[in-house]
Amino acid sequence: QLQASGGGLVQAGGSLRLSCAASGRTESTYAMGWFRQAPGKEREFVAAISWSVDNTYVADSVKGRFAISRDNGKNTVYLQMNSLKPEDTAVYYCAARIPAYARSYYSHFYEYDYWGQGTLVTVSS
Repeated sequence: QLQASGGGLVQAGGSLRLSCAASGRTESTYAMGWFRQAPGKEREFVAAISWSVDNTYVADSVKGRFAISRDNGKNTVYLQMNSLKPEDTAVYYCAARIPAYARSYYSHFYEYDYWGQGTLVTVSS
């Protein structure tokens, strides 16, 4: 199971850190990702990280503002969001899958097998 948290209301230019905690079969290795979905829009890739923590990929739309990280000891992945904009408003979902390789990451929603419930981020102008 994946439990996302950390969403909320923030003013433009502010910061938030989302967390996604994994429970259950945490002995397995998982590649993790963050996606978001704004009202009336398709789910959009935000960031991904490999199990080996040294391989990350961030969407161009958030590059330089968002960063993904993980703490395997705590079975948790983070999304640090800085310089937030109103267009970042969305429900943010974390996702997981068993990777093909320790350094693999994935940027398409259909590549993931497990999803969290989502956490709402609202950025006011």
